[in-house]
This record gives sequence, structure tokens and C-alpha cells, in this order.
Amino acid sequence: MKSFWGAYLAIFFVLAVVCLITWGAGSAAVALGVAAFVMALLLVHHLRNIALLRRWLRNPVPEAVPQGSGAWDGIFAEFYRMLRRQRQSESRLTATLEDFQQAGAAMPDGLVILNAADRIEWCNPVAEQHFGLDRARDLGQSITFLVRRPQFAEYLHSQEYSEPLTLRQSRGSDYILSVQLVPYGDRQKLVISRDVTDFERVETMRRDFIANVSHELRTPLTVLCGFLETISESRNAEGELLRRALPLMAEQARRMQRLVEDLLTLSRLESSHNVPREEKVDVPNLVRALYNDAVALSGGRHRIVLDVACDDWLLASEEELRSAFSNLISNAIRYTPERGELTISWGRRLAEAVFSVRDTGIGIAPEHISRLTERFYRVDRSRSRETGGTGLGLAIVKHVLNRHHGRLEIESEPGKGSTFTAVLPAQRLLPPQTSDSIARTA
Repeated sequence: MKSFWGAYLAIFFVLAVVCLITWGAGSAAVALGVAAFVMALLLVHHLRNIALLRRWLRNPVPEAVPQGSGAWDGIFAEFYRMLRRQRQSESRLTATLEDFQQAGAAMPDGLVILNAADRIEWCNPVAEQHFGLDRARDLGQSITFLVRRPQFAEYLHSQEYSEPLTLRQSRGSDYILSVQLVPYGDRQKLVISRDVTDFERVETMRRDFIANVSHELRTPLTVLCGFLETISESRNAEGELLRRALPLMAEQARRMQRLVEDLLTLSRLESSHNVPREEKVDVPNLVRALYNDAVALSGGRHRIVLDVACDDWLLASEEELRSAFSNLISNAIRYTPERGELTISWGRRLAEAVFSVRDTGIGIAPEHISRLTERFYRVDRSRSRETGGTGLGLAIVKHVLNRHHGRLEIESEPGKGSTFTAVLPAQRLLPPQTSDSIARTA
């Protein structure tokens, strides 16, 4: 840059010397003409470069920086370097912003960034799902216009964000959000939302479990304690009183025993240290044995049909399968009126193994089906006590199937009956085994 200004100074120096010489020789007009010509050339040079600069400033990209001359070449080169540094800085900022947005999009919680006026600056896909937002459409909109919940607006304007807000969405009573605001920067806010529906459901199940198990144990204990108190207070216990009291006491004691046994079974199934023992199970033979048990349990009150459609065995825990399958059968017998029909089936459905129990019983309303496998969940409490169930059978079935990577399917219609199907994956299917083949693989 300094060299170019030196060149201009040299030109002006030479021009001044020429003018002095011509002036001294009496040629003043010639000197002034030469000076004017040189100045005009310099002016045209500068105007040309200024025009190039103005044209480039309309779209200042480094690739299109003009090729100047003289001092302007250094100026344009400086513009080029400045724009390159700006481009690099913008690239770094863009990459940082993209990293932040990708990290935010990967978050399992919803994130919404609000400016000082509580308008949406950015949100991730989870927040779009939680609040029904559209990132392309709703940026710049006030969040209170889009999340129309009075309790949310009160929470937003209260400035008290130490505790989260529990928000039940209008999409359904089972959809629950935990929302917390975090102030930062210049009056900006970060809205964090988390779906706590499952957590709330587990809490409800825990409360119901405690209440139900207390109630289930209290009833037989009340009977036992009442009769024991009556007998102890009676100085001369009559034979009739004992004959009436002792069977009832024995029945309630057996009920408590079944309840405790089922609770212990559930506890064992839920233990991560209790890995299921896998063995080759002759399921057709097991199903036939359970059919005989069902006939004995029914006592001739039902028509029971056995349908063994395949000879496949399973790689599973025979004890746990027996427990799960027998619970399905005993439930069907208890909830099917006299002269009703039960069908016990073992077979394949596509590549999966299926054990099903179909009955013509009282059926179940749709709103109860999703909760049937909860502990002590009762569709009809009075009828459940009459039938002698503990309320834990389907919970045991669910846990056994989960441990074998299977699932329980329930189809039911009130007044027409129900079908409970235990579905087990194809990976557990085995061809029929003989004693020789079992010995070879043992």
C-alpha cells in the first residue's frame, strides 16, 4: 500500500518539476495543460475503481472482488481478506448452531426457546409434538397464543419457576406433561417439557396396589379374627358354631395363602437375578395335562374343548409356562357361567407359537382391557371375590411372557366372551423331541 502511495507522490513530484520548468521558460499555459491532463487521468482512474467498488458492493462476495490497479488493488485485496474472514466466522457460527439444533432435536424432552416477549425463537420436534407446534409456521408467535392452557399462562407470568408445572393436555386425559421454565440471557426463557404419562400411570398403579393388597388381606383376616374372637369368648363352644366357623376360617386362610404365594411368584418373576431356566418343553403334553386339570376344576359345569394343532415344543421354563397357561384357563372357568364353553388351543400363527383360551363368558368392556394385567385390577370386585381369584393371575401371565420375549393378546366383547392368547416368538420353537434327541443335546 505504501509503495502505491509512493508512486503517486513520485508522479506528483515529476509533474511539479515539469510545471516549474515550463513556467520558467514562459510556457505557463503548457504547464497548466500538462497538469490538468495528468489530474484528469488520475480522476478517471479513481472514478473507474469507485464504479467497480459500487457495483461489487451490491453483491459483495469474495469470488467477485474487482481487479483494481494502483492503490485500489491493495484496497480490493483487503476487502477480499476481510470477507474471507467473515465467511469463515459465519461458517463456524452456522456449524455451532447446527450442532446445537441437532443436539436439541435428539433430546428426549421438548425444548422451546422464547425471547423477551415470550415469542418462539426455536423449538425441537419433541416440543412440536407436546404442544402441537409447527416450527416453520409458529416461529415468532407468542407461545400463549398457541398453548392455550390457563395454568400454563399463569405459570409463565408468575416468574416462579423453581417447581415444574404438571399439565394435562387436551388430546386426552391420559397425556400428561411436566413443564419447567428456565430463564437465561437477556430475559429469554427455555421451556423444557417431559412426557410423564407413564410415570403417573406407575404411581397410580403403586397407590392402587397398596390399597388393594391391604383390602384383599383385610377381608380374610377380619373373618378369621371374628370367628376366633367368638370362639374364645364362648365358654362352651357349641358343635354347631365350630362346624360353621371352621370351614369359613379354613377357606379364608387358603385364600390368604394363595394371595401370598402369587405375590411371591410375582416377586420372583420380577427379580433381575432370577434368570428363567430354559429347557425343552413338550408343550402338547403340557397342554393336555392342563386340559385334564381344567375338566377337574370345572366339575362338569362347562363344555371344554382341546385343540392341539401342532406338535412343536418350546425352549422355555416349563414351570413358568405351566403357571401362565393354567392362570388363563382358571380365569376362563371362573368367569364363564354354567353350561358355557371353553376352547384350549395350541398351534402356530405364521411363524409364531400361540396358546389361547377362548370362552363364552361374561366378556370385558373395552375400557378395562388395557388394565387387566395390573395387580389386583378388578372389573367387578364382588364377582372376583365370589370366584376366589387373587387378582394377580394376569399379572403373572404378563411377566412370564415378557421373560420369554412373548406377549399377551386380549380380545373380548361383553356378553359374548373373551379370547386370551399367549404369543411366543419363532426363535423358541423346537421340533418334536424324542428321548434320544434330548439325551444327545443334553
